[in-house]
Amino acid sequence: MKLSNLKYITAFLILLGCRQEPKRNAPSQDGLNLKPQTTKLVVSKPPNLEPPVDMVWIKGGTFYQGALPEDSLAMQHEKPRHKVTVNGFYMDMHEVTNDQFAEFVAATNYVTVAERAISWDEMKKQLPPETPKPHDSILQPGSLVFKKSKSSLPNLYDYSQWWEWKIGANWRHPNGPGSSIEGKGKYPVVQIAYEDALAYCEWKGGRLPTEAEWEYAARAEKINDIYSWPGGLEQLSSHANTWEGEFPVENKLQDGYERRAPVKSYPANAFGLYDMAGNVWEWTSDWYHVNYYANVSEIEELKNPSGPEKAYNPSNPYVQEKVIKGGSFLCSASYCASYRISARMATGLDSGAEHLGFRTVLSVDKIENK
Repeated sequence: MKLSNLKYITAFLILLGCRQEPKRNAPSQDGLNLKPQTTKLVVSKPPNLEPPVDMVWIKGGTFYQGALPEDSLAMQHEKPRHKVTVNGFYMDMHEVTNDQFAEFVAATNYVTVAERAISWDEMKKQLPPETPKPHDSILQPGSLVFKKSKSSLPNLYDYSQWWEWKIGANWRHPNGPGSSIEGKGKYPVVQIAYEDALAYCEWKGGRLPTEAEWEYAARAEKINDIYSWPGGLEQLSSHANTWEGEFPVENKLQDGYERRAPVKSYPANAFGLYDMAGNVWEWTSDWYHVNYYANVSEIEELKNPSGPEKAYNPSNPYVQEKVIKGGSFLCSASYCASYRISARMATGLDSGAEHLGFRTVLSVDKIENK
């Protein structure tokens, strides 16, 4: 299928959450950080430490990261399972909300990536050589917005069928001009690029979680579970905001929402964390490397891993990508099923989308050194 300039930009610049499994290439060690770490494990929080507002303590421990062998929906880049130990840390009990992000913007006058003018000189660095410059009318600030299909789609590999670049879409107008976050202060903020998430973290005094920290927190000591809630898929609609019905044609709304839901709309996991499955994808600090899991499994035990040293994705070679976790309101059993704990996807640094947000974490030493 020949893409228009607009779809071409969308396909190469924005790597969407519910994308299919990357193509297999020969294994590569390039960019992998395989050195065992020997830092002292922090399990319990120091006594008399006042917990930060709206954050919960995640005690340190050891778990097996990655997909269970019996998970038939797992992608190759979720395998194999490997032993990981992480320090204890504080984590936001829910995704960063519109109200919280608005407070940050009011205090700093920050302008998000989706609100800034687009530089073709910078953009073309992330595209194949000789990519023609689109018309200036297209190169305007904006972001990706989901659109339902009017009929069944025989090919779910072409995600431009349900995503469109919308000029004027940003965190204030997540569905484009005419949309608003008024009255939605408790909804997760979206249309947030990686740089935007880092800026918020710096202002707050925290950071983004590593992929290992995020998955450990989502598992909440459920070592051999595929999902972060009890009861399996039969209980999905009462525990997560996802797509139920034929994707992307009909959402039956069994979970109560068609798109984003307010934070804390569903039960928390055993650690007290909300929306660790569905609602919106969440940024982590790890680079995405298609061979990372396969190679780190050779190490007996990883301690506080921070991921590979650089990104590597043969399916999207011109874009530097980070790992996102958790799935979103667009994940369905018929497409990506990324409400599973081990699910992971890659997204470009400057990518914002209607289904992508974040939450922050805080290390104990960061609090003690204040």
